[in-house]
Amino acid sequence: MAPAKPGPSGPAAPATTAATPQIQLIPASAEGALDAAEDAVDLLLDSGRAPGDLLVITTGAQHPWAEHELSFGETSYWAQHDTGDDVFYADAAVASRAASRPVVVVAVNGGPTAAAATALSLAHSRAGALLIVCGDPQQINSVLGAGV
Repeated sequence: MAPAKPGPSGPAAPATTAATPQIQLIPASAEGALDAAEDAVDLLLDSGRAPGDLLVITTGAQHPWAEHELSFGETSYWAQHDTGDDVFYADAAVASRAASRPVVVVAVNGGPTAAAATALSLAHSRAGALLIVCGDPQQINSVLGAGV
């Protein structure tokens, strides 16, 4: 008779609770960062990611979706976030209110350097599996303090 197999603490239970997200950098100018982020979102959705898995943060001008939704008021805007059924777009200034999602995309599309630094740090803490940063690699690397 074979010995009893160990419970869920065996190799079948990976220790990924404290894992850091994979980071991908998509080089783009500040003017092209939002388009690059949109392309990344489209690729993620086309590859089977659920829309509710994605959070997009902008450091400069807001994404047009966020502008449109905010025209109906903050309550409606944040209610869509809380539902978690769709891609959510947030400005860096309010992104701290956003919940963690498996994938966070940051468009470094302008704004002060401090906004980019805050957004990247926050995005890193909110991304479960993947952090995609779209922007100028030199600026991003100087903000992060290391090569990505």
